[in-house]
Amino acid sequence: MRRPRSRTAAWAAGAVSLALLASGCDSSGSSGSEGGGGESGDLTVWLTIDARESWPDLITATNKRFAERYPDVTVKVQYQQWTSKNQKIDAALAGRDVPDVVEMGNSETTNYIINGAFAAVDEADFDHSGDWLPALADACRLDGKTYCVPYYAGARVGIYRTDLLKQVGVVKPPASYPEMIEVLDKLKARFGASNKKFSAFYMPGRYWNAAMAYVKDAGGEMAVQEDGRWRGALSSPESIKGLTAWKKLIDDYYTGDRSKDNSDEPGVVGQGNVGMFYGNTWEANAAADPRAGGNPAMRGKFATFPFPGPSGELMPPFLGGSMLAIPAKSKKAKQANEWIRLFTDRESQRQLIKAETLPNNTVQLRDVPADGINGAAAVAATRGWVTPLAPGWVAVEKSNVLPAMLQSIATGKKSIEDATRDADKEIDAVINDN
Repeated sequence: MRRPRSRTAAWAAGAVSLALLASGCDSSGSSGSEGGGGESGDLTVWLTIDARESWPDLITATNKRFAERYPDVTVKVQYQQWTSKNQKIDAALAGRDVPDVVEMGNSETTNYIINGAFAAVDEADFDHSGDWLPALADACRLDGKTYCVPYYAGARVGIYRTDLLKQVGVVKPPASYPEMIEVLDKLKARFGASNKKFSAFYMPGRYWNAAMAYVKDAGGEMAVQEDGRWRGALSSPESIKGLTAWKKLIDDYYTGDRSKDNSDEPGVVGQGNVGMFYGNTWEANAAADPRAGGNPAMRGKFATFPFPGPSGELMPPFLGGSMLAIPAKSKKAKQANEWIRLFTDRESQRQLIKAETLPNNTVQLRDVPADGINGAAAVAATRGWVTPLAPGWVAVEKSNVLPAMLQSIATGKKSIEDATRDADKEIDAVINDN
């Protein structure tokens, strides 16, 4: 099942591999563009399994168009799992035999770029580059150069049980945070009294993407850069304000385990004890899909809406997304650039929209059907954000600082002030390392 991603997978080699590959790379990309390989042979493309599962026709169409320009170059697409992708990329980049195109999540790119793993590209080569979603484009840029190309995006939205809302007299989803609270109160009163397992709103304690959306909505940040160095910012007044609103939502409307994350959200929601939740658009269908742990009896009972924030604006969602990069050691950088150009141009983005995926640019967000599963996500995506583009953010995520902090808040083990102060100290210890 397709899941728009932006995740920092566990690295076996990590910084060690990056240090090895950086010693043999020219990040300018010139050696790759003009090096050996010519206009024959193989072009190796590493994509994640999402492409094979959800838009295989786009792969076929791109390869056909590419062959019109490079008839003697054979494109070999190899599909990678998200959980092992980075480990394989690290191993390949440390050697001589590298893929020519690799797919990365937008929270994964920074360390590779800093260490010279990718060749620079010219944004002018790519459709709608001036309109790329900022949360995607920013993950590709460093010191005035661009090192990858946005591919597609995914944004979290509000998802609700249409049948339950009708039973409490609500005919359309809430358009503001106060309206949403009113709906949740009605759901809690109607269904929570007789069902102790019922959560008017599903929000497990370790769901950091959701909690950080509340932080962003209040004007807070996970980390900020000052005088060339990064530091944690979760203990700022703005961040604390956002986490306070998040904690109140849990206290008032969530009855489940506060020490778990949202990884099994579709399966839990599919059990029928949830009125509303915050998630990726694909989860609306997955909650009724047995392959994702969902319940077929829930089919047709979920709809999405742009999630409002306590600030009065739309909740700014974590914008998951994928990027395409050319390893600096590629001997076919020119051909790789052309393949990426075709795979991400406006025609290809139209095909992604038809496959219920968000495009990489703000112009074509307007083409996403407003009444479709991604209509709400297209609205939310314009306020999307990505994790701090700091060299050590990978280490922050690997150490689970955010989920641990949130669990301590959600369970009442620590106050918000103490938990955020402790988390900032942990972030400060690793965020500037690469």
